[in-house]
Amino acid sequence: MTLLADLLSTVFERRQRLGRAGHRDDRPIEALTADLIGAAGEVSGTTVAQNLLNRYAEMDDATKLAFFHHLARDMNIDAARVRQALDAYETAHTKPTYRAFMQAAEPPRQELIRRLNQVPGATGALVSMRADLLRLGRDIDTLQALDIDFRHLFASWFNRGFLVLRRINWESPAQILDKIIAYEAVHQIDSWDDLRRRVEPSDRRCFAFFHPAMPDEPLIFVEVALTQGVPGSVQGVLAENREMIAAEAADTAVFYSISNCQAGLASISFGNSLIKQVAADLAIEMPGLKTFVTLSPIPGLADWLAETDDTVKPEEDDRIRSLAAHYLLDVKRRDGLPRDPVARFHLGNGALIHQVSANADLSEKGLAQSRGAMVNYLYDLAKVSQNHERFAVDHQIAASAEVRALAAAARKAAA
Repeated sequence: MTLLADLLSTVFERRQRLGRAGHRDDRPIEALTADLIGAAGEVSGTTVAQNLLNRYAEMDDATKLAFFHHLARDMNIDAARVRQALDAYETAHTKPTYRAFMQAAEPPRQELIRRLNQVPGATGALVSMRADLLRLGRDIDTLQALDIDFRHLFASWFNRGFLVLRRINWESPAQILDKIIAYEAVHQIDSWDDLRRRVEPSDRRCFAFFHPAMPDEPLIFVEVALTQGVPGSVQGVLAENREMIAAEAADTAVFYSISNCQAGLASISFGNSLIKQVAADLAIEMPGLKTFVTLSPIPGLADWLAETDDTVKPEEDDRIRSLAAHYLLDVKRRDGLPRDPVARFHLGNGALIHQVSANADLSEKGLAQSRGAMVNYLYDLAKVSQNHERFAVDHQIAASAEVRALAAAARKAAA
């Protein structure tokens, strides 16, 4: 009976889609948004939502920007209504007054976005819509509240409870593997053979988060090398002729590449949960793993060195290591957090700056962004909560004695 119900549901859904596809509504976009907000029935609302999404898909950038301005201007909160509802709630803390205040405080565009999401397959379209908003309206002040609304809804729709962790291997569907190649943002995958070396061997792993509403679109993925000891160079990790080891012989799991895949989910954090979940799962699968580290770029180092007029060369190993440690530990933004974005991410997750290496990434990108230096962030599963708390509250950076000594040497040389 369950199978029959599923089949009937699928047939009905396909008929609905065909019906919607055959009916085009050419009214002004403002009329469609007003209709969707006012729709009382599910079928009529879904039809209007489908038409809106179809119309949006046909828009050029100028028309998309006009649509965003419409949502920001015409579907904003009514400040007078909010004040009136708040006054009523302050007078009487009742369920009706609270409900009225909550309804007044939420802009109608949030409900519009929810109703758009009723259409099958709409979640991915809305993620793409926010990517357009970020691309076209990032520097437009009047559109920032609209982006906050998208982020507010996405934070709920894409919370950890809805995400599915899947291992990516050489037997994964070709369309997924193709997207791993396209979305890799740290160490470019040059070919299918290169991808195969990263996902097929027994001492390599790749994991990704997926959302049930976007089953063929990875949200974020991490590539892992199982090694003996902590590597200080990505060249060795990615070498074609490297010596492979049995997974059970590894004592270290190295997270050497983490890539966000969806521009429309910027600022929706998945990396923290991904690393910790993968580390926990690997620890259960392979009890011999004792160390969990990253091998991370230092993307702001070269720019900072250029600003400080430092002429350090890649071959000056000790000096580049000292300067990199100093940069990671001591160079801060105005809010007191590290200037380096990757450092903020891992330290915010509760990691420790374990080791800094020179000549660790000699690719064109590695030399351009960090003069070839890389850093290992250590995830001590017993201490990540404590490290996170200290970093979040007091901006305390956890670091090894070696890294602190390197930073001190750089400060002394600069004095």
